[in-house]
Amino acid sequence: MKLNIPNEVLATYKKLENSGFEVYLVGGCVRNLLLKKGVNDWDLTTTATPQQILKNFPSGFYDNQFGTVGVPLKNKQIIEITTYRTEHGYIDRRHPKKVSWGKTIEEDLSRRDFTINSIALKIKAQPQGLTHEIVDPFKGQEDIKNKIIKAVGNPKKRFKEDALRLIRAIRFATELLFTIEDKTWEEIVNDSRLIEKISKERIKDELLRILESDYPYEGIMLLKNSGLLEHILPELLKGEGISQERPGRHHKSDVFTHNILSLKFCPSRDPIVRFATLLHDIGKPYVASKDEKGLVIFHNHEISGAKIAHQICERLKFSKKDREKIVNLIRWHMFTVDEKITDAAVRRFIRRVGVENVKDMMDLRIGDRLGGGTQQAESWRLKLFKKRVEEQLSPAPFSINDLAIDGNDVMKILGIKPGPKVGEILQKLFEEVDEDLSKNTKEYLTKRVKKLNE
Repeated sequence: MKLNIPNEVLATYKKLENSGFEVYLVGGCVRNLLLKKGVNDWDLTTTATPQQILKNFPSGFYDNQFGTVGVPLKNKQIIEITTYRTEHGYIDRRHPKKVSWGKTIEEDLSRRDFTINSIALKIKAQPQGLTHEIVDPFKGQEDIKNKIIKAVGNPKKRFKEDALRLIRAIRFATELLFTIEDKTWEEIVNDSRLIEKISKERIKDELLRILESDYPYEGIMLLKNSGLLEHILPELLKGEGISQERPGRHHKSDVFTHNILSLKFCPSRDPIVRFATLLHDIGKPYVASKDEKGLVIFHNHEISGAKIAHQICERLKFSKKDREKIVNLIRWHMFTVDEKITDAAVRRFIRRVGVENVKDMMDLRIGDRLGGGTQQAESWRLKLFKKRVEEQLSPAPFSINDLAIDGNDVMKILGIKPGPKVGEILQKLFEEVDEDLSKNTKEYLTKRVKKLNE
């Protein structure tokens, strides 16, 4: 195996080794090297204590009790260097009560989560180039070859020590398209409720990594079948068994299946957009009713869904920016693409969803269509609507700043001082002109200002 290791990482490794310490590459970086995948995060483990590591790397930082020192590299990456350790007495299904420095690499590897992450690699410099030696006490290489996710040692113990491993197993299986070993899977199912002990931020991070993988649909199904989804997104499961079939409607499945199929077919790679697509019809079970013919209807499900999505995003500690985007996409996903709508209506659509979200909304709509059983990603009406949106976006959508008069003009015309009234008049002018851009002249707007002040 040819080692593709950045020079800065090699230099860090050699500096510790030259100082007399045992050092190995470990964890995900070794796994990805073996899989011939790109490595984003580099981790080292060593016999050096945190204080000894900091002595070698004064720019490093150590602000935890787990023996991990972060060392910044010139490319702005952080390489994490952790002292061999053993862990004892997990008290909150996440963190060990006691951490002791370990003596051997095998001892350190035995505390890790899955066999594919419990492989260490020692670099050796030879005249012909770099060679390496692998330490693999739990047969992680064999599991990589067989595409298996397997807990290190006793899975009952592993998941009760750290319940975050429950969703990490799903994430690794999804990202790598691996199968979870039977005993490991059995314990994930048995211990699924323990995920409630984990911080919502960590759950969100793992969920987003599942969503940004090549197989987000499969990842969500693994969460469902393991019982984890019930504790992470119980609102999503309320769509099970809620039929959407009725004459003239393209939906052929229940609400839950439609949501996850929409995720599967959403063309966006952005996990935030994918999450919005997954939740886009989450409001339907909460507003489901029947019409006079006894057929199910979902009036205002987008409004209900936006409220529920807001609550979910708050619970999972999404950032304000991501939360607002998700809620916005769900709130307005029922936009009409009727070819008879006016240009003003197209501009209102752009303002509602935001210029920066227009493409994401189109991607959600495509996922929605394909997830409902339609064979074509875009109807002719959607294609026409997209073209009209592009026309309104070029060079930029009409805004209040494009009015032929501004606040200073309003104050001069009416002889008033700055205040809320100025903004109110400008807003009314904008709404009127937006319906008919030919009215955007100084002469016409001056007359309207006087009229609005009567």
